[in-house]
Amino acid sequence: MSFVWGDCMSDLYLRIDELLKKKGVSGARMSQELGMSRSFMTELRKGRARGVTAETARKLADYFGVTVEYLLGSEAPSPIAFTRREQRDIARDLEAFIADMDSGGLMFDGDPMSDEAKDSIIQAVRMGLELAKVKNKERFDPTKNKKD
Repeated sequence: MSFVWGDCMSDLYLRIDELLKKKGVSGARMSQELGMSRSFMTELRKGRARGVTAETARKLADYFGVTVEYLLGSEAPSPIAFTRREQRDIARDLEAFIADMDSGGLMFDGDPMSDEAKDSIIQAVRMGLELAKVKNKERFDPTKNKKD
């Protein structure tokens, strides 16, 4: 299954290129780390790619720490960037959740949880932690009510 966007592929290339620069890695290194072909970025840049699979979009979004919606251009970036400490806090809390989830042996209708279900739950928790961090930053901003 692939998403077909036509002209949106150049937008996807630009967004990935921007994220690569922010992360400080090359397209070749990203492709290698994600197990993708090295020509992936070239195909996007030259407009020869007609779409990406849902799995590829999810891998890319996870790699950059953004949502699939942002990666595909249907969501604006968060106006609040996380500091390294906040990123570590979110990662730590997520790891603790995953450890609790793994030790609990979650089941659905008496069947063990599939890897896909586990990944979906983890992504939902990650988004929840990030949203909570954003809301707390807005709520507890010491400069919020300061007068110039």
